[in-house]
This record gives sequence, C-alpha cells and structure tokens, in this order.
Amino acid sequence: MTHPSSLPSRSSRRRGLRVAAASMATAVGLLALAACGSDDSTGSGAEGEDHGEITVQYSWIKNEEFAGEFYAYEKGYYDDYGFSTVNGISGPDTGVAKLLSGEVQVALSDAASIGAAIANEDAPLKIIGATFQKNPFTILSLADGADITTPQDLVGKKIGVQTSNASVFEAILNANGIAKDEVEVVPVEFDPTPLMEGQVDGFMAYLTNEAITVELAGHEVTNLPYADNGVPYVAETFSVTDQYLAENRGLLKDFLTAEIKGWTDVFKNSTDDTVALITEYYNKAASDNAEGLESVFGALDPEKTALGLDAEKLLISTPDTEANGLFTITDELQQQTVDSLAAAGWEVTVEDLFDTSIIDEIYEESPDLKAYLP
Repeated sequence: MTHPSSLPSRSSRRRGLRVAAASMATAVGLLALAACGSDDSTGSGAEGEDHGEITVQYSWIKNEEFAGEFYAYEKGYYDDYGFSTVNGISGPDTGVAKLLSGEVQVALSDAASIGAAIANEDAPLKIIGATFQKNPFTILSLADGADITTPQDLVGKKIGVQTSNASVFEAILNANGIAKDEVEVVPVEFDPTPLMEGQVDGFMAYLTNEAITVELAGHEVTNLPYADNGVPYVAETFSVTDQYLAENRGLLKDFLTAEIKGWTDVFKNSTDDTVALITEYYNKAASDNAEGLESVFGALDPEKTALGLDAEKLLISTPDTEANGLFTITDELQQQTVDSLAAAGWEVTVEDLFDTSIIDEIYEESPDLKAYLP
C-alpha cells in the first residue's frame, strides 16, 4: 500500500511559481469572458440567501489541509448559508489561471502564487482571508546531522532545493543577509531521501509533509521554519478576482462564514474523529476519479494524517486569530507578507494583494464566531 507520506509533497507536481505567474498573460485576457455571477455587492450576506452553485479550487489533494471544508459539507454549513452546491476541486493547482478564466470562483491558494501573478502580470486578484497564518515552509535537517537551528547555520551547507522553490529559498537568504554563494544549492525533487542518506545537509520541505515523513522514518529532525526566520507570509489563502469580489460580496461573506464554522469544528472535535472524516472525503475523491491523485497515491496513512493535522493547527491558530478570529490577517502580517514576497523578487503593495474587509465585517457583526478553540 502506497501512502502519501512516501510520495512528493503537493508542490512537487505544481508548476514553479514563476512559471505559473508567467502564464498569466493569457489568463488575464480571459478574465473579460469569465462568468462573474450576480451583482450582489450590496447584499447583506444574511443566512438563508440563495447563492446557488460555487466552485472552489483546492491547492492539493483532499487530505487534512481541507478538514474545515469537509466539516462545512458534513454539518450542512454551506447549505445553511445558501449554497446549493459547493464544488471542491482537487489540486495540485495554485488556482490563479482558473480564477482569471472564471473556471472557479474561489481558490485556496497562497500569497506567493497570488503575489507573483500580481507582480509579474498585474493579475486582478485579491486575498480576502487566510487559513494558514504561517506558511509551512521549513529548512529540514537531521538533529544528529547538520542540525540547522538558525539561518546563519545555512552558511557553508549543502541545501536541497526544488526548482519550483528556488525563489522562495532565495527569500530566506535575502531576509537574513546571506549571499547565494555562501550556500551550496543542490537540485532535488520532493522526496527527502537525499537528506536521510546524507547527500545534503538541509532540505527545503513542508512542516506538514516531508518533515513528518522523515520523522516517521525514525529520524530526529530539526526544523528552521520560514515564518519564524524572516519570511512570514500567509498561505491557504481565500483568493478571488477583483471583479468577483466587487460583484459578490454577500455571497463571499456567507461562504467565509460557513468556512469559519467548518474550521471551528476542526479545533473542537477530536483528532480521531477529524481523521475519520478526512479519510471518508479522501476515499470518495479516489473512488470518483480513478485518474486523480487520491486514487494514484492510494490510502491515507492515518498516523501521518493525524500528525499533519496537528502540525497545521499550529500554522492556523495564533494569538492574533485567538483575538480576532480565524482567517483574519492583521495589518502587521499583511505588511510582513508583502516584505517576504519582495525578498523573493515579487514587488507588490498591501493594497495590491489584500482586501480583508469582508472577514473583518463578519466578526464585527458576529463576534461570537471568534471562539473557535475548545
């Protein structure tokens, strides 16, 4: 039985961020042809409004990254807020091109992909909320090996970096004043075997994926998380086009409210119950599409799924979300995100990238939704 734990992480099958951004020229031209939905820019977003169908692009396969969405289906939150159907489309996909063409209305993407498209192609996109307050990138090392605990420990080391992550790796160097020639970059894929075999000292990885894979293989690991070492930016972002945002504020308000309730259930239910729900939706995706990655990858490893769920909760829940609510993005974090993108070579402003007015409005009107912790 093949488990996702032994397979590449989600971005192994994504195009590189620069490639994705470069392809936006055609997609931007398609925006005028996109289905824009009804004009409810003044809609109240009240529970019970009829929004019909909406399509949402997931960034990766239907695993623990979308546990909150699964609860929103299971508990009927999407139904409660007026959606006859919410089509969740498995990734891997940044969602950028599909947003611009109108194929999807919302993408669960990331600040780097959205920011690159805006910076390189002036793509009319906005982030309206973020599940992950901290991005999951890390420089992974072995505790009994290089044991990279600070950015300066990177100097003189061999670091395995995937081609698609080259710009993001440069960001951690730039943010910490480290010249590129002070580190030996070794091209790798997403399988962390080169780290475990000692071919590299460090490995660019996900806290929610390869870091767990290596640990489950019996190694004590050391992580150097990007978010805590000069490159903080949001991920699993709720991303839309400017036009869709302007014309569907009420719909998006209801959608985000249903999402808040779904992710609240992730925090309030037991890990075992949530893993069981994730497995149910993953298996359904596999049975529905024999060519999809859920089917190709085979059954989920429940132990890795539980550990991944625990790891992502640390990226989702912060003192700021405890104070302000899930998906909120403080002014400080918005600026930090923009600064991190600049370190990777993508110049955007806070106003270019973010519009958090809807999520802020939700909590102003319903402050009880802030209480997501058990």
